[in-house]
Amino acid sequence: MYMKQHSIKKNFILNATLSVLNVIFPLLTYPYVTRTLGPYNLGKVRFVSSFVEYFVLFSQLGIPYLGIREVAKVRDDKEKLSKLVQELLIINLVVSIIAYILLGICLLTIPKVIDNRTLVIIFSLNVFMGALGIEWMYKGLEEYGYITLRSVVFKIISVIAIFLLVRTEGDHIIYGAILVLATSGSYVCNFIHASKYISFKPTGGYEFGIHIKNALIFLGMSAATTIYLNLDSVMLGFMKGDTEVGYYDTAVRVKNILVALITSLGAVVLPRASYYIEQGKIEEFKSVTAKALDLVWCASLPCMVYCMMFVYPIVMVLAGEKYIPSVMAMLVITPTIFFIGMSNIFGIQMLVPMGKEKSLLLAEICGAVVDLILNFILIPKLGATGAAIGTLAAEFVVMIVAFIALGGNAIQGFKGISYIKIIISLVLASVICIPILWLNIRSLYMVFISGIVFFGIYGVMLIITKEKMVIETIDAIKVKIGKQH
Repeated sequence: MYMKQHSIKKNFILNATLSVLNVIFPLLTYPYVTRTLGPYNLGKVRFVSSFVEYFVLFSQLGIPYLGIREVAKVRDDKEKLSKLVQELLIINLVVSIIAYILLGICLLTIPKVIDNRTLVIIFSLNVFMGALGIEWMYKGLEEYGYITLRSVVFKIISVIAIFLLVRTEGDHIIYGAILVLATSGSYVCNFIHASKYISFKPTGGYEFGIHIKNALIFLGMSAATTIYLNLDSVMLGFMKGDTEVGYYDTAVRVKNILVALITSLGAVVLPRASYYIEQGKIEEFKSVTAKALDLVWCASLPCMVYCMMFVYPIVMVLAGEKYIPSVMAMLVITPTIFFIGMSNIFGIQMLVPMGKEKSLLLAEICGAVVDLILNFILIPKLGATGAAIGTLAAEFVVMIVAFIALGGNAIQGFKGISYIKIIISLVLASVICIPILWLNIRSLYMVFISGIVFFGIYGVMLIITKEKMVIETIDAIKVKIGKQH
């Protein structure tokens, strides 16, 4: 079996679309949900989803990252691919049973978990379905066309269901169920569709030991990341209550959309970078890395600056006056857009394909420790803003430690970035948008107008200054259009 090597630019567009849709579709309903459920009930859903995510993490055992890399190595051999998928799937399912046992113990012993037992049971479906879905196989095969199409269908269904079924504050359980079922439906389709690429007939001769050993390293990486991504909501729930979790959820919502778009490149290039390393194509590996870093600088910095400039109207549009306490938390956490984008390239695209998972694990652990310490100190005093400060510091630490671990490999990738062109474009767009902040208009109009002006000027300036990444993208689009005609 020979797997066609898809265009990495096409894969990025498809995966970027998928990543954004995973947050954009909930965002379409978010203004409605925030106003319907209120901070308290919205906080309940966020707290439970964050809490259960730890058990999902444990059940996955690091396989989502390991699987992408290993599948990329054997994707041209159906027999080896089938054996690999069966091995990882069996490991996933066995560990999922253990995760359910641990979750059951929590459900019987922790008062706050007992109070939310219905939501906990609903979100626990993600534990089993996450293993069954074998999403990592499709990413390792670079089948982003299928992934994107499937995701769009279920996102549309979930959006319609939310508007039809979530009508009062007490419908937060229905809201949680819709979120879970949208994901579970995608995973069921994955499992059924998998027979196109692999055989589920037992191959025998399974080698679980080596996979478990490697997976544990990835589990450590995922655990450290998940700890400080979900720790804020969990600690806020235990220490300050569900309402504060609702404020924090609003604060991170826009940031999550932009991070999903920017880090989508990491998911695309991991199989390609692993393939290049496996084949000894070092120059191709370096080229992909340099382009990825350039893209992060071009995309993340304007998103970060814009969100910090227009944080108040964004919160007003997203959630309304009840969520004004989210403004400061969102302002604090916005710079993580850049930090996460950089650390994602350093880690997922560079350290992992190079076999330096332990270095990335160290970076993630350092970030988790910083987040945990700062949360204990700041959450009791500052609530959601304290949690945002902890996350900001954690992401900065992860980026720095990962950069140090790469040494010269990271420095080389920075040589092709057009710093002056990006900064000039960014400054000009910011200065021109300042008067918009003084306009006495509705927040929705302000966000709409400022977004068009800011990103329009920024994009035009990059074109005028002939920024390399932008020009290459435009040329590629022209070629594609030319071929269609």
